[in-house]
Amino acid sequence: MNRALLEFNIVSECLLIDFLKNNIEKSKNNIKSFISNGCCYVNGSVVVKANHVLNSGDKLVIILKQIRDKKYGLIDIIYEDNYFIGINKPSGLLSVSTNKKEIDTAFNIVKNYVNGKLFVLHRLDRDTSGILLFCRDRDICDKMQDNWNDVILKRGYLAVVNKISGNGTIKSYLYEDKNYNVKSSNDSKKGKLAITHYSVIKSSKNYSLLQVFIDTGRKNQIRVHMNVIGTSILGDKKYGGNKAKRLYLHSNILEFIHPVTGKNICITCNSNFDIL
Repeated sequence: MNRALLEFNIVSECLLIDFLKNNIEKSKNNIKSFISNGCCYVNGSVVVKANHVLNSGDKLVIILKQIRDKKYGLIDIIYEDNYFIGINKPSGLLSVSTNKKEIDTAFNIVKNYVNGKLFVLHRLDRDTSGILLFCRDRDICDKMQDNWNDVILKRGYLAVVNKISGNGTIKSYLYEDKNYNVKSSNDSKKGKLAITHYSVIKSSKNYSLLQVFIDTGRKNQIRVHMNVIGTSILGDKKYGGNKAKRLYLHSNILEFIHPVTGKNICITCNSNFDIL
């Protein structure tokens, strides 16, 4: 496990959270997590209050936890407590092994890091990047999975698609064909209900960046639904997307009710999409 260091010399009085918002490329929720998780040091002492006053002459050091993997490089740990650990999963890395029993998986990488028990809470498609959360306790993991739609408050994704405008909601029933490809149908008897909401954040000449939220977590749901409305995700070879160096789909928001503390936990993770 490595630590990434960011060092700043403070030249004028300001609040810690305001300084960080202006000087590091992370979301407000990411910054709050860095502070509350003890990643910020002022003059050598850890600071966990966002409204801490920085004075001229102070030295601020930010230590971000990262896991080093031989194949995938440095992987950011974006959330960690006694019960959960969340990472920014790179595109191309399996969440867990399949029937082929692959060794290179996010689960194995994180399990080696925690050096203890770890359980799969949810999954991301291999080519989807972003927030992947694991659980350290079997009972808590089972309880959350059994009540998933009640404890998970938001599931957000960023997606780059062929240029569109506006926003909308897609509802259909998804099912797998004999070749394990996911298909969409309006027949409720044919599959399971899937609901996807999308809105355009910005657009370039050829592409649009979407913020997507899902009410259901079906296999390949967003990818299939974007294809349904005729604007497949860039790099999605399976569902009609234009060729690209990767699949431009990234899990950027996961909000849930912590099963132990009862608090709302909102994990955010910005993408590094460079297409727009």
